[in-house]
Amino acid sequence: MSWREHENLLRSSHVFVLLRGTGVCLASWCEEQHLRHVEKDVLIPKIMREKARERCSEQVQDFTKCCKESGVLMVVKCRKENSALKECLTSYYNDPAFYEECKMEYLKEREEFRKTGIPAKKRIQKLPTSM
Repeated sequence: MSWREHENLLRSSHVFVLLRGTGVCLASWCEEQHLRHVEKDVLIPKIMREKARERCSEQVQDFTKCCKESGVLMVVKCRKENSALKECLTSYYNDPAFYEECKMEYLKEREEFRKTGIPAKKRIQKLPTSM
């Protein structure tokens, strides 16, 4: 039996297996877990930034307050607050567990979108109440 015949047989029996990287996985699972360049480098980091800002909200508020009070001199006067904010955000950006958490959140949102066709933002909005 030729390679093409084997491939067609495997595909028709829904057991098509792909070798990806170091392991073996089912085609549908690999497809679900595969991330495009834009997802890895743009969409997941966007989620990371949003979540990190929420988790560093105290430092964000301190820096914002300092900037509002200092006006033009904020560059000089708010160094301490800016350093604290950057340190907090960087600790999250460099945390592999935090990246995985955001990646899983993104994969859930993507899977839900593929099922329903409704973006996450529209699903979250409240439905109008009847009168």
